[in-house]
Amino acid sequence: MFDTLLFPVDENDGTTDVFEHVLDIATTHDSTVHILNVADTTRDSVTRIRGDVVDTLEQEGKQLVRETADRVEQRGVSTVTDVRQGDPYRIIIDYAEANDIDLVAMPTHGRQGLERLLLGSTTERVVRRSDVPVLTIQPDAADELQYPYEDVLVPTDGSDCANQALAMGVDVVSAEEATLHLLSVIALTSLGVDVRSDIQQSMLEGSATELLDEAAEFATNAGVESVSKTIEHASSIPKAILSYINDNDVNLVVIGTHGRTGFDRYMLGSVTESLIRTSPIPVLTVREPVENGE
Repeated sequence: MFDTLLFPVDENDGTTDVFEHVLDIATTHDSTVHILNVADTTRDSVTRIRGDVVDTLEQEGKQLVRETADRVEQRGVSTVTDVRQGDPYRIIIDYAEANDIDLVAMPTHGRQGLERLLLGSTTERVVRRSDVPVLTIQPDAADELQYPYEDVLVPTDGSDCANQALAMGVDVVSAEEATLHLLSVIALTSLGVDVRSDIQQSMLEGSATELLDEAAEFATNAGVESVSKTIEHASSIPKAILSYINDNDVNLVVIGTHGRTGFDRYMLGSVTESLIRTSPIPVLTVREPVENGE
């Protein structure tokens, strides 16, 4: 299902193990891996100096993609390499769309040296804006990841974006012959202490049961043989998802970039953002397609 993968590379040491995981995917799916380096000409120091500095950045980028391509070819995987100038996140998004990329894979932080639990600005912006699905991986956990995926989790709130993630999750599960885990989390904080809380909780549980049944039916009709459905009550939805991951040995999470809260299309939903920052396993984010060019 992933015929073309895009892996943007820079000098960050944390990308090595992440790239090995990407190569595992590419080898299994007989994918072509596009290796892209972007000379960041938007930085103040580069903007002021330009000339020789930009040339040096490009030469370093060419050397980096050559070395990366050599590693790929040793695994018997075909490659396409390119070096561009500009704002990294814009170039990555434009490149993915122009080259019909099926999946963009990136570490959750990069050369800017941010703390472990923070997204690097380039990765964050790509996840927010890319119409192509994005696989984000924590560099610190990359050497412990499992592939092929055997257990895939799709948290859902019934939103259109969550349904897009469900469709992608079903495709992944079918390709990997994995088990699909469907999860709906009812946030206890939304119930308050009102005397009507019991009634509200019953309604929320009924809605959650209905949307999980519909999601399971969709997956079964698509040929998925193993599907589990779970409703959790928790004060924190991201923590409930992380707990489920740990308790059920999940290998991959597939989630929409925003849910029912109506975030602007250039913003991440708070649940997705928290999950990308803290998940010990890869997170595959899917954004609802934008219609009418908006």
